[in-house]
Amino acid sequence: MKVIAFTRTEQGSGASRRLRIAGQTPGIIYGGTAAPVAIKLDHNALYHALKKEAFHSSILDLEVDGTSQKVLLRDFQVHAYKQLVLHADFQRVDENQKMHVKVPLHFINADISPAVKLSAAVISHVMADLDISCLPKDLPAFVEVDLSTLEAGHSIHLADLKLPSGVTAIVHGDNPTIATASIPAGKVEAAAEAPAAAAKK
Repeated sequence: MKVIAFTRTEQGSGASRRLRIAGQTPGIIYGGTAAPVAIKLDHNALYHALKKEAFHSSILDLEVDGTSQKVLLRDFQVHAYKQLVLHADFQRVDENQKMHVKVPLHFINADISPAVKLSAAVISHVMADLDISCLPKDLPAFVEVDLSTLEAGHSIHLADLKLPSGVTAIVHGDNPTIATASIPAGKVEAAAEAPAAAAKK
């Protein structure tokens, strides 16, 4: 994905406020061996890009004053109640250095899992994204979580995932839970009452 930006020389809250009034968003590029660079971006283009999942977890081509460089979106701030992006931080990417990134989890095959088909269970997504480490060339847009074998009362853990080649998970805890399948309380009670009612007849 390509992002267009321009260097900015004016600093401070007053300058940033004037930029926002003019329809631009202040930002910064940092990392690597070069010095941090203050930039400004078109607000509307950035606002719509931030709605795309891939913008948050893909390597971006950031063109500043005609010169392109590879970056990751590292942080952004939005106004508390206005549809306004206040600031964006980008980090330069070194092709030979592993990076630490959060990527979204995509849950697939829930509808064909035994939990849903046989038990009418509810599948809960415990994690929405995953911390990974990899070289820039191996960065996946997302990691798939296959729910096709999940049974009611069971869970999928990090160790059950098939990570893409060159990608390792940064583990928080021993083997964190990714998703669980549970039967709603009302259905559990109904299932228990049915044999009891049959026995009374």
